[in-house]
Amino acid sequence: QMAAKINEAHDHIAKAEKYLRTSFMKWKPDYDSAASEYSKAAVAFKNAKMLEEAKEAYLQEAEAHTNNKTLFHATCVSVQDMQRIPEAIQYIERASMMYVENGTPDTAALALDRAGKLIESQDLAKAVDLYQKAASVFENEDRLRQAVEMLGKSSRLLVRQHKLDEAAVSIQKEKNMYKEIENYPTCFKKTSAQVLVHLHRNDFVAADKCVRESYSLPGFSGSEDCIALEQLLQGYDEQDEDQVHRVCNSPLFKYMDNDYAKLSVSLRVPGGGKKKKAPAADAGEGGAGAREADEDEYAGGLC
Repeated sequence: QMAAKINEAHDHIAKAEKYLRTSFMKWKPDYDSAASEYSKAAVAFKNAKMLEEAKEAYLQEAEAHTNNKTLFHATCVSVQDMQRIPEAIQYIERASMMYVENGTPDTAALALDRAGKLIESQDLAKAVDLYQKAASVFENEDRLRQAVEMLGKSSRLLVRQHKLDEAAVSIQKEKNMYKEIENYPTCFKKTSAQVLVHLHRNDFVAADKCVRESYSLPGFSGSEDCIALEQLLQGYDEQDEDQVHRVCNSPLFKYMDNDYAKLSVSLRVPGGGKKKKAPAADAGEGGAGAREADEDEYAGGLC
């Protein structure tokens, strides 16, 4: 039975190659039919447990689709069936390069986006790489709305991996693109994301700088985003745990994308913070000791 499956696969390969041949009466290869035969061959190889041959057949199918200027759907579905997604992603990347070379960059970016979704549950770092590549393809075509959507996916996954330095850079790129397409309200949201990331990096100066720079954005000054961020920075700077908790649990932060919302609710002020006390609590010797403790906490700086 195994031999029959292998023979079936080779028969489909032979038919595919025949569809690709040209002759005096047939000037143009039949890429669509060839792709169909390669797909059948890949399934037959997979059933015969010949996974390397299956992957090669899927790649040939992708090349046939590329030459036929059709979408990447069949290859992505096939890769899911293989249950060896990490090994197969490289073939999707190769096919996307062919799309770019053949003048269909949008299809290349779509393929990279789909590949990112396929690998996301297994390898977040690779998904980030694929989304960033998709963003670059869109950006090269001056399709900034699509590019910034891919960058957004990348930023969120970097936060999920706690790669906060890289996330800060990625969010800044998003913000720059939204500014370029004059989507200022989303710029405000990206400033909030930046501030959360920088405070989790214990970099108050960088967080404060993001807010200061945002005052140049039309409509930022006096907006609810601006007011909340100023309150957050003030609370963090003064180690006021109550104020930070109140801002971070406000709807503005709680209803951000899930990865940023988690940063918000988990944010703590440096040194463990303090709660507001009644003035009487500071009287006498105990109060002096508390003030000295506060001064010691600040002695090393906030960052």
